[in-house]
Parts: sequence; structure tokens; C-alpha cells
Amino acid sequence: MDALATVTYPGTKKNLVESEMVADNLRIDGMKVSFSLIFPRDTDPFLKSTVKAAEAAIHYHVSKDVEVEISVETKSKPRPEAGKMLPEVKNIIAVSSGKGGVGKSTVAANLAIALARLGYKVGLLDTDIFGPSMPKMFDVEDARPYAVHKDGRDLIEPVEKYGVKLLPVDSEHSAIFQCLQDQHSAKRLEKILLTASGGPFFGMTTEQLRGKTKSDALKHPNWNMGAKITIDSATLMNKGLELIEAVWLFGLPEDKIQIVVQRESIVHSAVQFADHSVIAQLGVPDMRIPIQYALTWPDRLPSPVPELDFAALKHLSFDVADDETFRCLAAAKKAIRKGGLGPCAANGANEEAVRLFLQDKIGFLDIGRLVEGMVDSDSFGGDYTLQDVYDCDRMARDYVKAHV
Repeated sequence: MDALATVTYPGTKKNLVESEMVADNLRIDGMKVSFSLIFPRDTDPFLKSTVKAAEAAIHYHVSKDVEVEISVETKSKPRPEAGKMLPEVKNIIAVSSGKGGVGKSTVAANLAIALARLGYKVGLLDTDIFGPSMPKMFDVEDARPYAVHKDGRDLIEPVEKYGVKLLPVDSEHSAIFQCLQDQHSAKRLEKILLTASGGPFFGMTTEQLRGKTKSDALKHPNWNMGAKITIDSATLMNKGLELIEAVWLFGLPEDKIQIVVQRESIVHSAVQFADHSVIAQLGVPDMRIPIQYALTWPDRLPSPVPELDFAALKHLSFDVADDETFRCLAAAKKAIRKGGLGPCAANGANEEAVRLFLQDKIGFLDIGRLVEGMVDSDSFGGDYTLQDVYDCDRMARDYVKAHV
């Protein structure tokens, strides 16, 4: 059965240009994957780039050793009825493809089709389109009413209508999701304990942070990550963004999500119920655990990750996240309280500030100053469109450049 993937791209006149593509004729032969991409017209402006991105996505998500053969056809095919879109897919995994994520969402959708036909009940959802405005996790098998963020309606409606699940992959949100698998207890969720490593500068004062360099900030004590997210960990902006995401994913207000510093990165997050019982998810700091769980959920399969050795684990330490010193965290809290485009503004300002910091053009403390300044510059309330999201992101980046 064919399945249709539709993606919207930022355009000019009508703001959005739609490109439709059908994945067909999937064939698996050992380490070789071949399939066809069928475009409705040979003038599709994203034809060549999509083919290249499809190959890159398979190498990234499956294995770089896989041989990929993609043929391209351009012919009109009837659009499937809405109820037949991605019929094999039962789960949706929220992923981020980084810069240019909008264009890659078509690739992600077609990769989901390929995985589904291989027996994986999985879909891929690109969060970069909506960033921290991601809608709440919606589970149609659960009777609890989840409110849905207006900007995410186009994404969440198919989740609700076709009975799929939105599965978080980030280690903290995966941990929370794992702790809520008992649906009876989940209805009595009272508080989320969102853990943070504290980054390389935990416990330092503002004066101690003043002279910190890019080299200092890139030395994370527990995780091996890319430069941008490592800087976010040093400023605690990553925890601010995770707080925003947790509000939407799990339906609790910001004041019911407590950020707890867990220096060893062994406790990945916890939940507290109405009776004040606390359930936590523990494991070695390795992203293969949450990624595999999202792929195999609700099953658990053997993992290549080492076991957590409690005999060697001498102690677990906990502390309070300091948002007085680390202003990015304070700014993120302000942003989610304001709602509307506040999170978008905070995210855009942070991305631009981190870019400048990595280029040695601003100091470490300037990141928090600029992000908080942007969040404080407007109320950010009211309704908005997708174009408003793009405009707000651009405005936030311009603000940072103007206030360096």
C-alpha cells in the first residue's frame, strides 16, 4: 500500500509551499535498501535535495554501511484518503534533525514508512518545525483529557484520530514517560522531578563565571554531545527548554515541574504522585537506552548499553538548580509562564547567542543576559500563525545581534 508524506516549506507569496511525495516499491536485500520516490511533477523544487536527504537520513538512522538505491518517478497518483495515511505506523517518535529540519520531515516520514514495512511500528516526527511549542503527548487509549497547543494542532490531530502515540526520545522526557507507564497511577501525577547534571560550572558564582571560555564550557562532566547542546548544558538553557517541553508533553504547569541537579547523571528524572510516592528511572548516561525504548515500546529488548553497577555506585547527590546565577534557566521559566511566542523568542535568542559565543564574539554571561533581555522585551501573548513563529525567531536573533 502506498503512503503519502506531505511537508510544508517556508515560501514567499502564500508563506507556505506544499510538496507531496509518495514512497513506493521498498525492497530490502541484506544491507541494501532500495525504494522509489514518486513526485507529482518533475518541477518539484525539492526533488533533488529530498533524494539526497533521504539517503543521508537512512545512513544516519539505520547504518552508514547500508547501501541506498533511490529511483525517482514523476507521475500523478491519487491522494490516499485521510484514514489511509501511514496505515502501518502505530507510534510516532519525536526527533530533531537540526538546522533545516522542515525540509527533512518528508524524509523522516518516508523513513518511517520503510521501518514500518520492515516490521517496526514506528513513525518519525520532526520537532524542529515547532521547537519548544511542541504539543502535549496525546494517548487515545487513555481517557484523560489533554489540552493541545494551538500551533501543534496540525501535528497532534492525526495522533488523536489514528490512535498513534507520541513518544519522547530525550533522556529526561523518556524517563518521565517510562515512570508513567502505569496508567492508573499516571492519572494521579502531582509533580515531575526533572533532573540536570548541572553542567561543568555547577556551584559557581556569577563572578566565577565571568571569565569562562568556550573551551571551559565544552567540558561536560558526564555526556559526550555536540557543541551547541554542551553550551546549553553549561548555561542550563537545555534544562529550561526541557522544562518547556515537559509542560507540553505531560500536561503539568511550570510550577509543578521541579528541576533537580543530579550530578552523576544516573537518575534521569522522576515523578511524584498524589500519595507522595516517587518513581524514578535510573541508568548509565547513554542515549541508546531512551532511543531503543522509543523504537521498541511497549516492549523492552536486550541493549548494548552496560548495566548500572550498584556495587560500584558509591553515592548519588542531589541539589537545587540555581536560576539566580544561571539566567538562561530563569529566562526559560519566564517564557513558558508568558506562553504564546515566549518560548520561541527564548529559543531563537539562545541559538544566536550561543553561535556568537562559539565564535568568541561574546562572553559566557552574555548568553543569559541576551536571552532574558529578549524574553523581557515583549508580552508574547495572544494567537499567532506559523508565519508569526518564523517572524518571532528572526526578531529574537536580530535582538541578540543588536544588543551585543
